Amino acid sequence: MTETFRDAWQQALYGPGGFYRRERPSAHFRTSVHASALFGQAIARLAGQLGLDAVVDIAAGSGELGKVLRAEGLTVVDIELDDQLPERLTGLVIANEWLDNVPCEVVEWDEDGVPRYLAADLTPGDVVDGNDLDWLREWWPGDPGDRAEVGRARDEAWQDVMRRLADGAVAIAIDYGHLKSTRPPYGTLTGFRSGRECSPDPDGSCDITAHVALDSLGGTIVSQRDALRALGVSGSRPSLELAQTEPLRYLSELSSAGEAAELLDPSGLGGFGWVWTATDAATVRRASRALSA
Repeated sequence: MTETFRDAWQQALYGPGGFYRRERPSAHFRTSVHASALFGQAIARLAGQLGLDAVVDIAAGSGELGKVLRAEGLTVVDIELDDQLPERLTGLVIANEWLDNVPCEVVEWDEDGVPRYLAADLTPGDVVDGNDLDWLREWWPGDPGDRAEVGRARDEAWQDVMRRLADGAVAIAIDYGHLKSTRPPYGTLTGFRSGRECSPDPDGSCDITAHVALDSLGGTIVSQRDALRALGVSGSRPSLELAQTEPLRYLSELSSAGEAAELLDPSGLGGFGWVWTATDAATVRRASRALSA
């Protein structure tokens, strides 16, 4: 098979001189971790409710989440780029905006309704077959002219995480994504450079990303908005009376309310999906209670 867009994507992000070998993610896009410390504090509360004192942060970037969690008294293991996942993962495992950067095959259905792999220049090439075709049939069927990202590589990456979970551990993948009933007909492949969306050119000059097929991962799905609200994040503004009696506290709470509103916005970060998995029935019950509003 000729080189596909996935091959070029892999090299563009992670090959020698690739985008993530040179750049800090925070310089190019904004995540929940960058938006507010409230996100990390909510993760810390979740760990506490689960009775866990350690967090594994997959795709840790510059360690922004870990800094907040350590300040909350948690032990944190940061996993980034060439770091190997431990054979056993204990505690609370968080993969925040990791899977969207796991390169996957991009396909397009031709005029006869046959899905074809897209090459590095996004032109149609070989016919999709084997496990990729099986995945499309189950999770993302299409019509002539449609485009899709085959989520099998993301599924396998997440299954590897779940395979390593120790008893009592909980793993949560947090990402922007979609479900089978709402798959976008032309896919979601895009790029980001210096904070702006751009063409996903696989030349190492930009981040390349695509939304995650959340339902194909397995596990329980909850929106970030609902999860964070259940964990005590609120966008409620402080009372105006507080502005008169304690103006500094009022300004602080007003700022926090603005940050919370961004995290909870259903058309933005609040629309992200949290896909969680626990290893035993008792932990499943605790996680269900903690993440239910």
